[in-house]
Amino acid sequence: MAKRDLHKVLYPKQLKVLRTFGEDLLLAMKRRGYTKKLICERTGFDNKTVNKVFAGDPGVAIGTYLKIMAVLGMEENFSELAAHDEVGVKLQNIKLLEGVK
Repeated sequence: MAKRDLHKVLYPKQLKVLRTFGEDLLLAMKRRGYTKKLICERTGFDNKTVNKVFAGDPGVAIGTYLKIMAVLGMEENFSELAAHDEVGVKLQNIKLLEGVK
């Protein structure tokens, strides 16, 4: 039996998030009136890779997603993904309040 690399396996919830992200990029493309052919021309990616991005394929490099977002004018959205760290802020607040008793 082939050995599975567990670090490459995504959980179902993570796969769903990635698929939704790919669908959102596809919808953004369609809202702009772009075609997959245009995306391929502007990114230099082949049709197969672009289709994988829009399907939310976890095997596609994050840079590929970013390049397609740039063509769609959405690269600033990428930089905001980790900026809103609600859990980190809550943990920091708890730690800061521990000293105030």
